[in-house]
Amino acid sequence: MTEVFSFLDPIHAIPGIRADWVERVPGLELACDRDEAMRHLRSFHQARVNEFAGNDAAWWRAEQVHGHAVAVVPGAAQIIVPDGLSAVPGVDGLLTNQSGAVLAIYVADCGAIWLADRRTGAIGLLHSGKKGTEQNILGVALERMAQSFGTRAEDVTAVLSPCIRPPDYEIDFAAQIAVQADELGLGNFIDCGLNTAADLRRYYSYRKELGKTGRMMALIVRDPSP
Repeated sequence: MTEVFSFLDPIHAIPGIRADWVERVPGLELACDRDEAMRHLRSFHQARVNEFAGNDAAWWRAEQVHGHAVAVVPGAAQIIVPDGLSAVPGVDGLLTNQSGAVLAIYVADCGAIWLADRRTGAIGLLHSGKKGTEQNILGVALERMAQSFGTRAEDVTAVLSPCIRPPDYEIDFAAQIAVQADELGLGNFIDCGLNTAADLRRYYSYRKELGKTGRMMALIVRDPSP
């Protein structure tokens, strides 16, 4: 049974939009680098996507290069990455206004940011850690959503996932994201406030586990209209 995370309630309050968060897989030892960890996690994450959106769901992933580029899907080019699945190259954020397109982002201390436009139904999912936050990927995504879907910042709900925080990390990028959200005029910004480095029973932490660990997965989808 999929756990329902209360910090995603603001997303679920928007009709037709659903989000999910996949934590550490119990009993699966992953003292390995990212590529190997992702190969081990592939079947677990695929099963969760199937549970979330159906066995035939089309899901989209970003290559995640710690940058600020975003892509609108469907329609973006893809490459095959080391776990054997496809991803949109060179981007750390995915956006869509198409129903049925599942967006997926992976994190292990960096933050995932869910975005949902209450007016247009457009959605987004971003990977924002130290570098992505410094490059203001949130602002880049909002600008692209405005250009592509007519999104207005005041209509957007954004939720920040569990991520690493002080005292376990010297930079409070979660606080920086909150400042950016305010400066952008987001209608609703929620930081869950949870620290990935403080609970290794629930979360993978790249810093605490010295880079030899797995990844959590964030998901969002816009369901077809009834």
